Amino acid sequence: MAGILFIISAPSGSGKSTLVNEVRRLVEGLEFSVSYTTRAPRGSEEDGREYHFTTKENFERMIAADEFLEYATVFGDNYYGTAVSALVQARKHGHDLLLDIDVQGALQVMKKVPEAVSIFILPPSPQVLEMRLRNRSQAEGMTQESVIEKRLSQARNELLKIGDYKYALVNDQLEVAATEMRSIVLHERGEDGVVEEIAAQCLTTAKSARLEAALESFYLGDQAGV
Repeated sequence: MAGILFIISAPSGSGKSTLVNEVRRLVEGLEFSVSYTTRAPRGSEEDGREYHFTTKENFERMIAADEFLEYATVFGDNYYGTAVSALVQARKHGHDLLLDIDVQGALQVMKKVPEAVSIFILPPSPQVLEMRLRNRSQAEGMTQESVIEKRLSQARNELLKIGDYKYALVNDQLEVAATEMRSIVLHERGEDGVVEEIAAQCLTTAKSARLEAALESFYLGDQAGV
């Protein structure tokens, strides 16, 4: 089955990009949607690879032309959005599409494309998330306590929406998380057997021990709706 839309969301610093790249290496026929943004490139980022970097004026022109599947402002400063053309092109090529979008955008897409498969990736604990945020900030040469604190607070708010997603993965070990995401993709394509069993364990309704432990570490528990 081609043309499946996979929605991938995670708090900033959860290792989502590394995980998605690994899954794309393991599974054929997965296109990655490169989002548009009005923020400036960071570090070694390149236009068309991490994002399509554009101006606020052009982004708003695209909004007016109804060219986005979803869009949002992040931290009140910059626009981020997914172009409708990304899904059109993937289906034209007979591929599935991975959307790497935040919770706000994901909820928009779920309403527009209810058959989309939603996957939430979360870190195993706030301590691990903070470490990853600090390491990434240092690598980008822009360590700011206010930014790190804002992202940690944002992560907790995003985790409260995890119950709106079909699947949830705890990204504590890359190999394990990649196996789980690969199984979800293959099962949604129609495969059963082992991949079906692994995918079933990742359902948010399954309330796995790993998922509950991660949520408890953020002091969320039942507040997250799973």
